[in-house]
Amino acid sequence: MSTGPRDLAGVVPRNDVAMDDCVVDCAVYVGGERTVGHLSHQAALEEVRRRGTGFCWVGLYEPNDRQMESIATTFGLHELAVEDVVHAHQRPKLERYDDLVFLVLRTVQYLEHGRLTGVSRIVDTGEIMVLVGSDFVITVRHGEHTGLAGVRHMLEDMTERLALGPMAVLHAVADHVVDTYVDVAQRVEQDIDAMEQTVFTPNRKIEIEPIYQLKHEILEFRRSVNPLAAPLQILVSPAGDVPKEIRRYLRDVADHHTHVADEIAVFDDAMSAMIGASLAKVATQQNSDLRKISAIVALAAVPTMFAGVYGMNFEHMPELSWTVGYPLLLTLVATVCVGLFVVFRVKRWL
Repeated sequence: MSTGPRDLAGVVPRNDVAMDDCVVDCAVYVGGERTVGHLSHQAALEEVRRRGTGFCWVGLYEPNDRQMESIATTFGLHELAVEDVVHAHQRPKLERYDDLVFLVLRTVQYLEHGRLTGVSRIVDTGEIMVLVGSDFVITVRHGEHTGLAGVRHMLEDMTERLALGPMAVLHAVADHVVDTYVDVAQRVEQDIDAMEQTVFTPNRKIEIEPIYQLKHEILEFRRSVNPLAAPLQILVSPAGDVPKEIRRYLRDVADHHTHVADEIAVFDDAMSAMIGASLAKVATQQNSDLRKISAIVALAAVPTMFAGVYGMNFEHMPELSWTVGYPLLLTLVATVCVGLFVVFRVKRWL
């Protein structure tokens, strides 16, 4: 009976149908070079352990419980890590399960939009999880954006870096995610500049809802970025088990992350200032409108008062028998109204 073609040193490729829709890529790397062949995750790990060198990298996209059960059985993953991988919606964190390092990163994507409104979406978030063992690394992605194919191809062109082991993949993923933070921060800054131009332009009416929506999106951005600071500090600590060369690269990632976190703090302060300024501007606009309404009411009250007096059905009233009484009354009403109008114009109520 035929055993099928052999891709690597006697290892028969396996076709696990249950994994087909979640495994994005799976490969074995030895000395920084990708070995020939396409293996299942079981066969890849067996090949690495048969060689006694290198590691395998399995990329997953939104695996379900059954698929992760197969992965967990093969790689000996802790059940708590498996639960976090399947259900997602985690804050950035770093956990250790014996020899397994589990890093969760929140991804952020800038959403293109036209005019900013009270319901405009500016950032979309997702998750990337990295599970690192002594001879394997598993990356799990949740969300449509921030794919890792480009990261894998980049690393495959940097054999010296990839030869440093699974932690090199962790660094590359973290670096990629933080680089997207930098790009999103630059785009959000442009939105804030445009909003500031609107808020602080004299004699321009503003809407408060878009400002609150922009503030909400920045808070979402901050919740995705800031918690990653603690895991990065742990990874760059000399007390950890991260190789020295990888720690050097991770320090650069931590520096970029700190820069983005500082920018977000500035964004938050700017939005708080804009909200205060816009509320003050709205209050000023309302006071101006109220003064105009009051002035118009005062002008209308003069003829209304005279009409109310002389509209009463009394027989004996002053000036009723005057020939010039009616023109005189109209002249008096007009004079008083014009006088009030001039006063209101001088005071800029009208």
